[in-house]
Amino acid sequence: MAELKKVKASMMNAIHDLPLLVARDEGFFRDEGLDVDILVTPGSGQHNSDDRALKDDIFKRGLEATYDQGQCDQFRMCEWGIMKRAVETIQEKNLRPAKIVALGSAMSSFAIVVDPRSGIYEPEQLKNVPIAVSQYNGSHFTMLKMMEGFIKRDEIKITNAGTHRQRMEAVMSGKVKAASLQEPWISVAEAQGGRVIIESHSTRSEAAGDEMDGPTLAKMFRAEARAAEAIQKNPEKFAHYIVAEAGGLIGLKDLKLARILNAPPVPYTRERFDDNYNWTLSWGLVPPGATYENTVDNRAWQ
Repeated sequence: MAELKKVKASMMNAIHDLPLLVARDEGFFRDEGLDVDILVTPGSGQHNSDDRALKDDIFKRGLEATYDQGQCDQFRMCEWGIMKRAVETIQEKNLRPAKIVALGSAMSSFAIVVDPRSGIYEPEQLKNVPIAVSQYNGSHFTMLKMMEGFIKRDEIKITNAGTHRQRMEAVMSGKVKAASLQEPWISVAEAQGGRVIIESHSTRSEAAGDEMDGPTLAKMFRAEARAAEAIQKNPEKFAHYIVAEAGGLIGLKDLKLARILNAPPVPYTRERFDDNYNWTLSWGLVPPGATYENTVDNRAWQ
């Protein structure tokens, strides 16, 4: 039997990385000849999360620091988060370069949640109301995308109220009026009476350094595609990964399985890059000067 090729991938939260976990645990990576070691870095979505994923300098956060130090080969985040990190590694020569290598397999769920006692029923009522987010992460970018369809950009305000659990507790205790949450914390908030004002899925992107060759990435993505199909056929079977992050605050029956959405990784197109880079740039969240050629590398399909 041929020796398996070792790959180190990192993850933060199950809702973003479920195909990665399922591909490992169901043997799909092994079927592709890969031994994938998943390094769990501190995210903001575990029940016992600390502030390491919330540092103002994104490259000092757990996942980014792990990659920059060479402890992992490949990672995924929300599409705009990967855009920010890939673009800034081009600008900052002291950082380990990373390219966007695929539109990823997880369509993570995010929602803006309020306390029902607040009297808030619709997004328009959040005009100039600070919404708690993890800055430069999916809860931040997806909140902007959702809210700019209802109120003016300069009326959208953000605040830092900690991790997802801390944000959810801040909403339910009245310390903040609204928070952007991901699963399982949307379901935890709903179980405690929280009101979802608006929700959306947000696609992950995959990133890797130049050391990760195209054929290996292709094998990873084929395994993740099998995992995505397995999850969509039977999300209840794999929902325990997500429920576990709530630390016993909810059970499987409390999780809305329709929020678990995954699809096969696909090439990151020029049109997608132009749309998302220009949108992120318009918010002042990335530096100018990036191009499709220096930011994207679809080598898994070449």
